[in-house]
Amino acid sequence: MFLLRKIYCRTFQTVFRIAIPFLPYRNPKIIPAVSGITDVCRKYAVESVMIVTDAGIRALGLTDFLEKTLKEEGISYCVYDRTVSNPTIQNVEEARKMYLEHEAQGIIAFGGGSSMDCAKAAGARIVKPRQSIRQMRGLLKVHRRLPLLIAVPTTAGTGSETTLAAVITDSEKHYKYPINDFSLIPRYAVLDYHETLGLPKSITATTGMDALTHAVEAYIGNSTTKETREMAEEAVSLIYQHLKNAYEDGRNKEARSGMLRAAYCAGVAFTKSYVGYIHAVAHSLGGQYGTPHGLANAVILPIVLRMYGSACWKKLAQLARKAGVVEQGLSDEETAKCFIDWIQEMNDSMEIPRHFPQIRRKDIPVMARHADKEGNPLYPVPVLMNRKELERIYEEVKGR
Repeated sequence: MFLLRKIYCRTFQTVFRIAIPFLPYRNPKIIPAVSGITDVCRKYAVESVMIVTDAGIRALGLTDFLEKTLKEEGISYCVYDRTVSNPTIQNVEEARKMYLEHEAQGIIAFGGGSSMDCAKAAGARIVKPRQSIRQMRGLLKVHRRLPLLIAVPTTAGTGSETTLAAVITDSEKHYKYPINDFSLIPRYAVLDYHETLGLPKSITATTGMDALTHAVEAYIGNSTTKETREMAEEAVSLIYQHLKNAYEDGRNKEARSGMLRAAYCAGVAFTKSYVGYIHAVAHSLGGQYGTPHGLANAVILPIVLRMYGSACWKKLAQLARKAGVVEQGLSDEETAKCFIDWIQEMNDSMEIPRHFPQIRRKDIPVMARHADKEGNPLYPVPVLMNRKELERIYEEVKGR
């Protein structure tokens, strides 16, 4: 990257880091069980809600208890269950239309990151009907308080129940629009491990590694705070303790509860300290090929950490030691490399591929341009890369 652009990026990031204590970040209030949602609705005098989920979750009956509880408590509801794995502008507009037709007063996002992203973006469109999703992309374009938003994660990884971000896919342009605004942070998060029991192994693996990516990228960036470092350390420690157990035994209550907490902690960490090029590249792969976000992050994570090299060794080593992943006594370089090896071993043991050979080389320049636009100057990464340098990541992810 040219020197002047580096100076611009680092100056931009420094300003944001200084501003963090003064910005209106907030952590969602935690509801320990789905049954507590109706109490919150009564508190806000909400008599009608829209549930945003996907067809798979609805077909499995995961929303049945929530729907039954709402009905028993006299709260009217409608269900938008057409959310796809990388939610589209069409999903958002359909959900918005249903909300208005039902005269709903609040939104319950029920599912993984896709359902939550769709719910957040629909809420943004509801309060800003004259502003399109394309116009909302980027930083602080919403500015208005959303309807009551309650997030119920059924996977443990995305952290969307804590974040100010929603990522929406433009199907026509094969591009993802990250929307970031404080108003998108849900007011409540339901951390009920019962909703994650029996989650399929593949989803357990990729969402768990998604949470790990959030924690790692937040920690090695240049915009950390004491709180975000502690949250990232707790997240990695919990993932180290519980992810494989949750993967091997989907009904392990302790493991499921631990992973929900890990996802929440990682979400808090990256909401305030941001992510990095791993996410930027993953978003472009999702926009171009529909690659599930957690899977993309899992594959890209060890590749990019190795490419960062010595620029991230010290922080990676500190994270590995604090989380108990690597024993004490090794040098920063040795500890960091052991930590990256552990990440790769986790991927391998959960049948996550090492590469995406389906990447077409002709698509790489376009995806790198999208990643460059998303990542620079916002993401406080250990090593700054321009579009041409980012293309190397796609080559590595494709595999030689």
